[in-house]
Amino acid sequence: MKTLNGKELSGFIKERQATVVRGMRKKPCLLIIRDNDNPVIDKYVSLKIRYGEDIGINTIEYKATNATDIKAKIEEANNDPNINGIILQLPITDKEQTDTLTSQILPSKDVDGLGENAKYDSATATAINWLLAGYDIPLKTSKIAIVGRGKLVGAPLFKMFQNSNYDVSLFHRGSNLTDLINYDIIVSATGVPGLIKNNMVKPGATLVDAGTASEKGIIKGDLDPEIYERKDLTAITPKIGGVGPLTISCLFEHVIEAYQSAK
Repeated sequence: MKTLNGKELSGFIKERQATVVRGMRKKPCLLIIRDNDNPVIDKYVSLKIRYGEDIGINTIEYKATNATDIKAKIEEANNDPNINGIILQLPITDKEQTDTLTSQILPSKDVDGLGENAKYDSATATAINWLLAGYDIPLKTSKIAIVGRGKLVGAPLFKMFQNSNYDVSLFHRGSNLTDLINYDIIVSATGVPGLIKNNMVKPGATLVDAGTASEKGIIKGDLDPEIYERKDLTAITPKIGGVGPLTISCLFEHVIEAYQSAK
């Protein structure tokens, strides 16, 4: 059984990115806007800041107080030639404002790919695509299930796979998850700990856990822990170091591209 080790793939990408950035006249800059202290957000923001430091990209964190403050900061950053990429770290407190605010990010600076007219594809969806391709998982001949239709992962990944003419189905709240037993590849991104049970997964399946949630300070994924005890799967992401590291690599790849396009 293969372990879909995104951290390993990310390491190779990171080395190349650091070499590219060292050859630049000035450091590219990424702005991360957030408005709450969710433990999952704390983790991912700190990882992004550290990654930026490692490859030489200036990464700024801004803690907003409300949606109005977020909007003002986005407008300011859109007009700042020294900022090459802007991320609105989700979820935000006022979730109903998510689409409005992400769409206000200048398309050429929307490195997370969340706005309606973003120049770049969703970073997380791209990372999952990279991960499966990097480990030679056959997408064209597989029956693929995506669980969750969120803005960060499920919806953009479904669109990406549809555009590639893959056999893909989208499961959401209310779907019959027992039907997952009929799929070769399952990508789950709901943030509901342990949602995907052992009896929903057929032998030989490939599983990608892109869901994260915090329970009593512990970050957990969508896969039931029992699944990790199986030996009859084709491939599975590890509990730590699967999709996340590659998502960060993809984000910074977009920042580099944004900087190069703006020169």
